[in-house]
Amino acid sequence: MRVLVVGGGAREHALCWALASDPSVDRLLCAPGNAGIAQVAEVRAAAGGEVGAVVALAEAERIDLVVVGPEAPLVAGLVDALEARGIAAFGPTAAGARIEGSKAWAKRVCADHGIPAAASAEFADPAAAHAYLDGLEGPFVVKADGLAAGKGVTVTDARAEARRAVEDALVRRVFGPAGATVVIEEHLEGEEVSALALCDGRRVLPLPPAQDFKRALDGDRGPNTGGMGAYSPVPSVDEVTRRTIVTDILERTVAAMASEGVPYRGVLYAGLMLTGDGPKVLEFNCRFGDPETQAILPRLATPLAGLLQACAGGDLGARDVAWTDRACVGVVLAAGGYPGAYRTGDPIGGLAEAAGAPGVAVFHAGTSERDGTVVTAGGRVLTVTALGDGIADARDRAYAAVRRISFDGMAFRRDVGLRAAQMIEEGAR
Repeated sequence: MRVLVVGGGAREHALCWALASDPSVDRLLCAPGNAGIAQVAEVRAAAGGEVGAVVALAEAERIDLVVVGPEAPLVAGLVDALEARGIAAFGPTAAGARIEGSKAWAKRVCADHGIPAAASAEFADPAAAHAYLDGLEGPFVVKADGLAAGKGVTVTDARAEARRAVEDALVRRVFGPAGATVVIEEHLEGEEVSALALCDGRRVLPLPPAQDFKRALDGDRGPNTGGMGAYSPVPSVDEVTRRTIVTDILERTVAAMASEGVPYRGVLYAGLMLTGDGPKVLEFNCRFGDPETQAILPRLATPLAGLLQACAGGDLGARDVAWTDRACVGVVLAAGGYPGAYRTGDPIGGLAEAAGAPGVAVFHAGTSERDGTVVTAGGRVLTVTALGDGIADARDRAYAAVRRISFDGMAFRRDVGLRAAQMIEEGAR
């Protein structure tokens, strides 16, 4: 099988890493890739994620399966364009990707089909949005409807800040068309969990849950980021909760979309809050999560390519998927200043030493190669993952690997998976 992965972050590196070890994959390409991906796949930097360029590359290289990593090409219709040329693609069509591309539409699907989710209302008129906010008690949650590169969500206790978020989107248009509508959402209390599933349009194959760390600083302080780390499994998701997530959210969502004439193939990501009333949807993504993917795929003991191909073909069947019972912890190393302004071009040391430790994998995100040296090229630079006999052991191994890596301004959280490890330890007493 000839496989092309689209994207250039740590998520795509994890996908390429898993596919490279699959004996059914004869040739593996990635566009645009990064310095780490280039070690396991043929990189085609020129193609980027532009729809026409990817289709042309897939045709020229006689690709059997295209695996789309990021959301933007999915929303732009890359899968539609590939399928129109007879090329199998893992990921939803543009109609299916609307589950992430429009938060308002996703909320309407939840409301119409009884999928438990945070209550919400949508507005295109600033005055109406302000009037609605004035009737709420904080905390307030304001979201730009469309794709805003992770910057369109405001969660605040301050009414003035919530009003400013409305003005940014609807008046100042700082998010462009993505902010033409805002969703004002009920603030839910509880613990966040990421639930992912492979889907073939009808069936759902759940992946192990993960938990990510969105804030930049320890103790969930600082600004929101694209994610500063993740771990899997999640001890707070017991078997009863897991079954509820699968039946009431994942399966119900795929069935709802099929009933609306939008068979969903690819991976469905549900960002959930475990509330006192059960799990509720905060958001949907139409692709693998980052950094959750980096903490989930190292636990997969079944070859990946066949699973992705079956989803693309609409026939997962009754597949048995094996997972290691070991835990995985992933720590994101970021450039100083991220998620604000940051510097690039700094040499990265210790990569080989870190990756050489047992059970450790170092997935590249914002990296490039300059004169034979790997340098920083983005805000999130690396995800350092480790398998261990439980979360505490995986944490120890991951942070030991982190200490072997260095670059100017390197920033990371020191508490990824800490509370989960403590929870397990307290439960064992």
